[in-house]
Amino acid sequence: MDIADVKKELSSDEKLLESAFKLETLYKKYKFIIWGVVAVLFLLFAGTKIMEAIKQAKLEEANKAFLTLQTKADDTSALAILKEKNPTLYALFMYARSAKNKDTKTLNALAGSSNEVIADASRYTAGVIEKKPVDSKLYKEMAFLEEAYLSIKAGDVNKAKEKLELIDEHSPLSMVAQLLMHSTLKAK
Repeated sequence: MDIADVKKELSSDEKLLESAFKLETLYKKYKFIIWGVVAVLFLLFAGTKIMEAIKQAKLEEANKAFLTLQTKADDTSALAILKEKNPTLYALFMYARSAKNKDTKTLNALAGSSNEVIADASRYTAGVIEKKPVDSKLYKEMAFLEEAYLSIKAGDVNKAKEKLELIDEHSPLSMVAQLLMHSTLKAK
């Protein structure tokens, strides 16, 4: 080993010490910010996990209440839990029960739901039960078919034809619409 090798080794050690001192100076200058960022990241991670656990617990409690209502539909405590923990599932349960029982009062109340699918289905179902024409996004062609049928019963063949012509020929309801169209010919 000669002097040049020793100088190289001391030079690399100096550089290592110099960078360690720079790192220490940087840490001392920004230690509060570094620890703050670490703490925020930790709290964010922990908060996310806690929120997920709370959400999962609410869903499990709502599912238990829903399963109870499937076997015992008049359980008021299960109904209250379902309404509190999962309002969408509660609205769906109320829709199914009201449609089955032909409860137009509840269906009309559900027509104002914030869930568009439940609101539309409730409006349509209430209209069918009350034998009133209703505009529906989900059951648009079924609503046309219903209106045409009611028009035929009322003797308004022209209005029935107008409604039946609104049903697309590629629709699954087109065959029924054609049958009703033929019945309007006989009604004349």
